Amino acid sequence: MKRFHIHTHVEDLQKNIVFYSAMFGAEPTRVESDYAKWMLDDPRINFAISTRGSKHGIDHLGIQTDTEEELAELKSRAESADLSLHDSGETTCCYARSDKHWLTDPQGIAWEHFHTLDSIPVFSEQENAAAVTSACCPAPKPQGKPLAIPVKSSCC
Repeated sequence: MKRFHIHTHVEDLQKNIVFYSAMFGAEPTRVESDYAKWMLDDPRINFAISTRGSKHGIDHLGIQTDTEEELAELKSRAESADLSLHDSGETTCCYARSDKHWLTDPQGIAWEHFHTLDSIPVFSEQENAAAVTSACCPAPKPQGKPLAIPVKSSCC
């Protein structure tokens, strides 16, 4: 079964841990000096916050899979829809080793599809992790084919 993922960049980690713990009615499942994560079953969500990134607010959205087969299905859907896809393969970020790929929606919001393989003791094992402007991992720039969708004006 898949799990929805949201990663938000926050200024004050402790203040936000208190807020989201009260809102979810649960303490985080993982807390680091710059990061906290809730793995909730109701609603089924992987909600993460961190003090990383260049601006506050939603950093990226995603879908976490329980199996490699579910991840392959998501990748196949993206490829068959001719969506711009950046395959990261096995990588590290957010204190985890994962197999993942990235998409960018028409608004420029980064989406990751990933299957977590293991927990790691550092945010990222990438050498240039500190230079990344995203809180987690670099997402691709929009590269998909432009769509010509007529929009009917509601005015006048």
